[in-house]
Amino acid sequence: MTNHPALKTESTDPTVPRHIHRLPPEAVNRIAAGEVVERPAAAVKELVENALDAEATEVSISISDGGKSHISILDNGCGMDRDSLLLCVERHATSKLTPSREGDYDLMNIATMGFRGEALPSIGAVARLDITSRPSGAETAFKLSVHGSKMSAPAPVAFAGHGTRVDVADLFYATPARLKFMKSDRAETMAITDVVKRLAMARHDVAFSLTSNDRKVFTYPAEPATPEGSLNRLAKIMGSEFGENALAIDATREDVRLTGFAGLPTYNRGLPDRQYLFVNGRPVKDRLIVGAVRGAYADFLARDRHPSVVLFLEVPTELVDVNVHPAKTEVRFRDAGHVRGLLVSALRHVLAEAGHRASTTVADFALDRIQSGGASTGRPSGGHMPSPRSFRADNPFAQAHAPLGDGMAEMPAAFEGVSQPTARAEQQYTDSAATIREDYPLGAARAQLHETYIVSQTADGLCIIDQHAAHERLVYERMKKALAAGGVARQGLLIPEVVELERDEARLLVERADEFAELGLLLEEFGDGAVLVRETPALLGDMDIKGLVRALVEDISSIGEGLALKEQLEEICGTMACRGSVRAGRRLLPEEMNALLREMEATPHSGQCNHGRPTYVELKLADIERLFGRR
Repeated sequence: MTNHPALKTESTDPTVPRHIHRLPPEAVNRIAAGEVVERPAAAVKELVENALDAEATEVSISISDGGKSHISILDNGCGMDRDSLLLCVERHATSKLTPSREGDYDLMNIATMGFRGEALPSIGAVARLDITSRPSGAETAFKLSVHGSKMSAPAPVAFAGHGTRVDVADLFYATPARLKFMKSDRAETMAITDVVKRLAMARHDVAFSLTSNDRKVFTYPAEPATPEGSLNRLAKIMGSEFGENALAIDATREDVRLTGFAGLPTYNRGLPDRQYLFVNGRPVKDRLIVGAVRGAYADFLARDRHPSVVLFLEVPTELVDVNVHPAKTEVRFRDAGHVRGLLVSALRHVLAEAGHRASTTVADFALDRIQSGGASTGRPSGGHMPSPRSFRADNPFAQAHAPLGDGMAEMPAAFEGVSQPTARAEQQYTDSAATIREDYPLGAARAQLHETYIVSQTADGLCIIDQHAAHERLVYERMKKALAAGGVARQGLLIPEVVELERDEARLLVERADEFAELGLLLEEFGDGAVLVRETPALLGDMDIKGLVRALVEDISSIGEGLALKEQLEEICGTMACRGSVRAGRRLLPEEMNALLREMEATPHSGQCNHGRPTYVELKLADIERLFGRR
């Protein structure tokens, strides 16, 4: 074997000491750039966050070729003078930390968008960076250039107004190998768009605009610093349907405050891509929100459906570490359980307050079906027009009711006792809409169709209620109350089950033994790395104990709570409620129909069945008039 000359520069003999040497600043900055600025979207995020920390009220972003050729960020913030320009491109130089009287810097007390002190020097190390800035009241603006770590002295230039403009050209030209890992221009543009939209969601009091290849992508004017202003901004970004179907949240636990908006359960999606968490104004990606949202909505949605939520946490700076991740996309809470408990309880509370309310998209979908003769045309959501097929795939109402054939829907096979379709008025009514009580949102029953659907007249429209789905939810809610009041009945195992686990996994379960006991699962530690199950919930009958225990371990490890047991209990209760509720095909008397409507109005979550499908469709009079060309 021939030795390569390059291999002789370092000895492989472990007894020969290797030489330690310092890397030049240029190499250090390029290494840092690999962590901080891995793609154009990361550079945009860092620069926009700097603009927000500079108290800008207007931020304009312009990009070319997905940000690879050019990025420009213009803000009207406080600006920088000549000396500050020189400092801002040095590593670990910042205005976001102030020393105490003793001269110490508290890295756990950061009230800005975050600090690592590496963004600008990292960008200057791998691109052509030009910074032009002028402080408010200053006569002269200065421009500083850093191209591939080579800096030129600040020079006076013309600059209208005050603030800062940062131009980044030829990103990664100094590290051409990185360009091979860039995605297509379209993909990089979409990533930048997502980053800016998240920042715009967090700061609705700031105006944002994004231009790509001289084409305006969006413009969001500044909104009032109120919950209504926040919802207006969110509706512009997430679509008007979110604004129509969002429930406001405002809850406080000790020093932590949670605000934001949660979508109604019937306004759900096939992917968890519309769940956003902001901590002290910073958009973060945290598995905490996944577990909290899943836990809060577990009682209303099937496992493959996901709600839309936007949550803003205000946490004392000393209780959260914002510098965990180089890209500042993650945080670490001092007491994650406390924060998660607040998220779950606040979401459950606001969902309970929604009562029987269902999302407006249910009626919209029904109108689309009528107007298109049975084939959904879809509706624009968030600026995008879905195809009929994709709309049906993402709409629970569409999944529950397949496209009509020959103008007649097939009755669901699960409904018994349904023969030929009939339409029958139960009683002649002489009262008008004006006499319907205002505290009856679901109106007064007028008829029963096909022994399955109740038609009611409201003060400004009509409702069509699925009698089986509605009563199923009511029975389920009663069962939950009874279960909570009396506890979960347990059955002892003739031979206790030993489940072998990893040592850490067993400890996770034993620490939550009291919680599981309340749900009917009695387990205890059994040696090193195993648990012994003595009793299981009676409702579950003969079950796969080992499978359940391992599912609990996965839940706790990934989302911080053992949901598997609760979900199984809820599934059994849901099945029992389904079997014990009013079936389709049963004729109801007028007083029975109205009693069902009144109980729905008084029962939380009655707007959807146990799987998130709507229990009723409401059509306003204006919608009906449009169908007949009256509007």
